[in-house]
Amino acid sequence: MSGTVSLVGTEDPRPWGRAGKRVLIVYAHQEPKSMNGSLKDAAVTELSIQGCQVTVSDLYAMNFEPRATKKDFAGPLNNSDFFNYGVEAHSAYKKGFLSSDVIEEQKKVQEADLIIFQFPLYWFSVPAIMKGWMDRVLCQGFAFDFPECFDRGFLQNKLALISFTTGGDAELYSKTGLSGDIKYVLWPLQHGVLHFCGFKVLAPQVTFAPEYSSEDKRKEMVESWARRLETIWKEKPINCTPSWYFE
Repeated sequence: MSGTVSLVGTEDPRPWGRAGKRVLIVYAHQEPKSMNGSLKDAAVTELSIQGCQVTVSDLYAMNFEPRATKKDFAGPLNNSDFFNYGVEAHSAYKKGFLSSDVIEEQKKVQEADLIIFQFPLYWFSVPAIMKGWMDRVLCQGFAFDFPECFDRGFLQNKLALISFTTGGDAELYSKTGLSGDIKYVLWPLQHGVLHFCGFKVLAPQVTFAPEYSSEDKRKEMVESWARRLETIWKEKPINCTPSWYFE
């Protein structure tokens, strides 16, 4: 299973151990001065210091189109009588007919060793613009096929990490809290999307309730994330099975 893969023990003679690694940050927040903006900036700074090549897909700044429609296909439809987006995306990927914005994002994914998704939790999930990125970019043929999914997914040589902020505090997202264990929220995102596509999933970075925290506490939240990134390449992926989430 992907969760048993170890990244520890591999010696790298280059400075910082991981110089030359490529990182893609898929970022969704409207306000650059937000906590999510600060966490994104901290990641760019720390990973760049390590010698990593960091690319940011700032979805709101890009005005990224979240809707999966016929406009995603530059060539003729596979079936013009009955539109099935998933089938058409698969066919268009194989034929090279996907729209240019999707192709550009897929190129970024292909080049990345690690993908970080940075966002505020919306309704127990990602913002719509990030969900649209997943819908359109991680299409069949590119990220997975059947039976090439989960541990056999096409992105199995890549790491993925979800970093997000919440409105409620850690107690609210505990097993006895009103919202339940935060791991329940992560099941459809980490397992249903990332693990399904083959990613080796690192433990999430959860920043609880920054809006209701002091300035000193918010500063510590950003510094804690930066400290974690100092050794991110030595982390082991989680055991991405139901037991990790529900036991």
